[in-house]
Amino acid sequence: MWRRLRSFDRSVQLLMANQLAINTGFYMLMPYLAGHLSGGLGMAAWTVGLVLGVRNLSQQGLFLLGGTLADRLGYRQVIIAGCLLRTAGFALLGFVDALPALIVASAMTGFAGALFNPAVRAYVAHDAGERRVEAFALFNVFYQAGILLGPLIGLALVAVDFRLVCAVAAAVFAMLTVLQLFALPPCRVETSTSGILADWRSVVTNRPFVLFAFAMAGSYVLSFQVYLALPLELGSAGGVGLIFMVSALVAIAGQLRITDWARRRWTGEQAITRGLALMGLAFVPLLVYGSAAPSTRLAAVLVCTALLALGTALTYPFEMDTVVTLSDDRLVATHYGLYNTIAGIAIAVGNVVIGRLLDVGWAVPWLVLTVVGLASALAVRLVSVSRSRPAERPARTPSARTES
Repeated sequence: MWRRLRSFDRSVQLLMANQLAINTGFYMLMPYLAGHLSGGLGMAAWTVGLVLGVRNLSQQGLFLLGGTLADRLGYRQVIIAGCLLRTAGFALLGFVDALPALIVASAMTGFAGALFNPAVRAYVAHDAGERRVEAFALFNVFYQAGILLGPLIGLALVAVDFRLVCAVAAAVFAMLTVLQLFALPPCRVETSTSGILADWRSVVTNRPFVLFAFAMAGSYVLSFQVYLALPLELGSAGGVGLIFMVSALVAIAGQLRITDWARRRWTGEQAITRGLALMGLAFVPLLVYGSAAPSTRLAAVLVCTALLALGTALTYPFEMDTVVTLSDDRLVATHYGLYNTIAGIAIAVGNVVIGRLLDVGWAVPWLVLTVVGLASALAVRLVSVSRSRPAERPARTPSARTES
């Protein structure tokens, strides 16, 4: 992995370390915020939900704006602004107790993610060039490593004081801000000069991209179940810890090998469809053993978690590369922003549906999730087939691009 990392430009190396630190700082604090709000500050459940909901809404709802700003102002500037904003937001979360101030701090942390997430991915895609798939595979390793390390560090710090967690998380983002201010080179890419509405119209009318985004939305519903359905299925803190550990370790240990193996055998579209199918089939063990004894149920949950991680590892690098390809290397960050927004909407709707189905019966949610994975794989395949048809008639291609 380290040899692979050193083969990329310095900017890509720095962005990998950047993502490791971003996830470490984020997951150091966020898993323990609800406990601090309810236990430490004595807030009612609805106010805790409000504070956490504002953070999610301000991130998912503003991804498109964040991507647009990155395309207009430059990736580097927006990444630095996002890290600086999260520094302030995390610091504020630890030292205020009034609801309005907590809502402001939560909104700041969410908008920060909406700023740097599309910008980082667009920057990696630009500087990795023809090695985008390989770069995004490596990116996911660092991404998952942060998810693994963050909660462990936060657990040790929260035993002392939640304010210490906030201070350390804010310090991580402050150091990131300074590091990128002095070490991250400007990304030499032509920034957008058209109006914002024109940029958005261009992305929204990019039919192959929008169809692909909606086809992939199901994968985000599936992967989010490590936060929702699988922990609820176990109902124990120790088991939940195992879920996150298995998910992260599979990705860290297997991502590069899985990507290299898939690239030798399949096209990007084939890797994505097979990965989605695997993510859907990951819930079959729960469909079969979900009502079994607790020990068997734990094994079924962990097998499901591992298969979800494998499917995600197979899909993710090719998925990120496809977004760039479908953008035609124009307004890449804006495309990532809309892509993340669609994924966020799918997660929100999926959580409501799956949460309701968990109350219906043990087999129903797992069957639905399996169908979602297989349907997503089929949808991506159909989108790929429809996208290839215009290529057989070159005369129509220029006008299609002009319209987009």
